[in-house]
Amino acid sequence: MDAETSTFLPAQGALARLANLGILAVTGEDAASFLHSQLTNDIEGLGEDEARLAGYCSAKGRLLGIFLVWRVGNTYYLALRADLLAPLAKRLSMFVLRAKVVIANVSDRLLLYGLMGAQTARAADGFEAFFEAVAGVAPAEEAPAVGRYSHVAGPLASVLGVPGALGRSRWLLAVEGHALTRLDSAAQGLPRISSEVWSWLDIRAGVPQVAPPTQDRFVPQMINFEALGGVNFKKGCYPGQEVVARSQYLGKLKRRMTLGHVSEAEVPVAGSDVFHSLSGANAIGTVVAAEAAPEGGVDLLLEVPLETSAAGTLRLGDASGPQVSLLELPYPLPQNDVFVRPRL
Repeated sequence: MDAETSTFLPAQGALARLANLGILAVTGEDAASFLHSQLTNDIEGLGEDEARLAGYCSAKGRLLGIFLVWRVGNTYYLALRADLLAPLAKRLSMFVLRAKVVIANVSDRLLLYGLMGAQTARAADGFEAFFEAVAGVAPAEEAPAVGRYSHVAGPLASVLGVPGALGRSRWLLAVEGHALTRLDSAAQGLPRISSEVWSWLDIRAGVPQVAPPTQDRFVPQMINFEALGGVNFKKGCYPGQEVVARSQYLGKLKRRMTLGHVSEAEVPVAGSDVFHSLSGANAIGTVVAAEAAPEGGVDLLLEVPLETSAAGTLRLGDASGPQVSLLELPYPLPQNDVFVRPRL
């Protein structure tokens, strides 16, 4: 794939190679029940025509990683950050015990691509021929609603509908390695965007990530994970389940994730501190994810107290650092959680 990579958003849509993500395959007679007992979402009820976000928590109820899970037959696929794949696969394997489960890294066989739709959204964005050529199937014409992900399995690839951003529909394609020549041929003339631009679209869609510096820091609700359908509160136990349930049902949640923009700043790493102009040397929040915005500046997801003082401003790095302007999330928060916006 040697086409020029664009840092902007081509009007006709674009393709991204997502080498920053990897895929685990979980197989075996007990695969569904095993994953169901380890993750925050209902895996036993996962249909082949859908995908689900699911978190993997520590005993403290804090997220160690986030997966997008789908299945083809009795094989369950988990897409996640490549830099967390090996340690999370090792941790999951520790709990297999006598279950009939095999966990394998299949990132060298299944490669992930992101496909962004055209500027004017329409049914399947005119990519039907592309999907047929690459995957052998076409996805649903309508984009999934917030909290739902779609899945269509083809002979050469799986096509997953994921949350759109800025009026653009989006899909993930998990493509068999031997089908890459078909992908190259079908994508002739289709602009490329980088994985960083795709991650920026995730930020604008309000979809969080857990990176190595932020592992074991966030209860799922702190980063709006239940608002995106990543937690099932009716299923059985999983690591940290009691803490997650208490956060949901006992007392009002005090921290949430929101969307922000900084006009002039270097892209902060995940886990960087967020300050309030009146908080002095005490950090009040955390950067969940950040990427350069194509039109300038930095867009970021940040976890901060809901009752942030309106008398000052949010800042990066220290109380006098670059000012953060808050933007509207593209989905409502549950429980009527509302941010008290700092004065800008």
